Amino acid sequence: MWREVALGFVNVELHDPAAEEALLLIEERLGQAIPPPLRSLLAETDGINAEYGVEVVWSAERILSENTSLRNDEQFRKLYMPFDPLLFFGDNGGGDQFAFVRTPEREDVFVWDHETDSRNWISPSLESFVRSALGSSGEDWYR
Repeated sequence: MWREVALGFVNVELHDPAAEEALLLIEERLGQAIPPPLRSLLAETDGINAEYGVEVVWSAERILSENTSLRNDEQFRKLYMPFDPLLFFGDNGGGDQFAFVRTPEREDVFVWDHETDSRNWISPSLESFVRSALGSSGEDWYR
């Protein structure tokens, strides 16, 4: 399903599926379940790159490394609200990052603004998010 959705847009790059072991490692290291829609997407393509190489959905490896880095960085702990309730999975190429809220578990998508530390709702589902992100022509389509 996800490949068909993504390939309906121009200049989209898909990847081989993520290994199940990589998905389990994310859940183990972060102590959170991957939302079912994101797990399903990663099982079909290990990330989605849009025009200009923007990683709308990161690879499983990058999801783990970015979330681990954000949660463990002492400077970020002083500057920003906690990141533990979020599971980041992509970005807009300009610094803002997309996430699911995991505490409490939700399947809608939020954006974290790296300049203001705001966390705003932008989409009711991952599918809606992917369609909007891939169908846009600019980095701030969600504003």
